[in-house]
Amino acid sequence: MGMPLELNTLIVTKGREHRLDENNFSLVKEGYRLYPIDIPVEVKKTLDSEINGTALIKKVEWENSQTKITYELVALHTTN
Repeated sequence: MGMPLELNTLIVTKGREHRLDENNFSLVKEGYRLYPIDIPVEVKKTLDSEINGTALIKKVEWENSQTKITYELVALHTTN
């Protein structure tokens, strides 16, 4: 039996991100997702919204049908 996997090339937060420290955040998404690591990716609040910033994903963890990513915000394009 195969494992369902989604490939994502941007981060969509839906306002659920958690600040770990100054520029580092974590986000838990449902399902198993694969993200590029250490490559700049766009950050958006929703799929249809404007780009909020650019991030480098530092860590991807899969557990219990969830994906947790840890990323560093390297550029902010809008205010919160």
